[in-house]
Amino acid sequence: MSKSILITGASSGIGRAAAELFLAEGWQVGLTARRADRLEDVAAGHANAHVLPADVTDPAAVDHVMSRFAGTVGRLDVLFNNAGIFTPPGTIDEIPLEDWFASVNVNLTGMYLAARAAFRQMRNQAPQGGRIINNGSIAAHVPRPHSAPYAATKAAMTGLTKSLSLDGRPFDIACGQIDIGNARTPMVEDLSRRHAEANPGAEPMQSFAVKDAARSVLHMADLPPEANVQFMTVMATKMPYIGRG
Repeated sequence: MSKSILITGASSGIGRAAAELFLAEGWQVGLTARRADRLEDVAAGHANAHVLPADVTDPAAVDHVMSRFAGTVGRLDVLFNNAGIFTPPGTIDEIPLEDWFASVNVNLTGMYLAARAAFRQMRNQAPQGGRIINNGSIAAHVPRPHSAPYAATKAAMTGLTKSLSLDGRPFDIACGQIDIGNARTPMVEDLSRRHAEANPGAEPMQSFAVKDAARSVLHMADLPPEANVQFMTVMATKMPYIGRG
């Protein structure tokens, strides 16, 4: 029987790249995002794709998606907790409070709700257990300037990952976090464009293929239950993450 994974934020970026890879590998893949039409595009031609549109900030919708997917395919083996947003940049006094609340709502509360629903499902299924993979960010450790909401929510994700790892042990639920730096997603391409406009003549932002980020997620997901990648950093080789500027 093929394994199952539910991916939030599956309509674009890292979520879409991961969905396409897991589908190609034969997994049963639940595709969750707000835009059903974009999910249908990802699912096209794949009998093992399950389109489950939902807003991750809606508790009832998240619970429904989780139970529906597990009910359809038999169990939930993995959650790739990926949905997130990056609001317009600014110093903390310039950022509208609406952007702060939106960031917390999606990047933290949405991730919490998805993990909560997955944990409940994994705890109560037979055989018990599963794996939760949280998409963090190297921004949790070395944030970009003018990104307080994003950096704060991603730093909070590390605390959630550790708590889930601890709480999941009695129920064979593993939890790990992947911190991805500058995979070529629409969000990173937009940041790269802004960087070039603000710094004419500067070296371009270093980036790497999003499919290689997806391969890292697959490695984490495909481990046997006795093994877990607690934290993984995958990034553009030459990006200035380590060292001093």
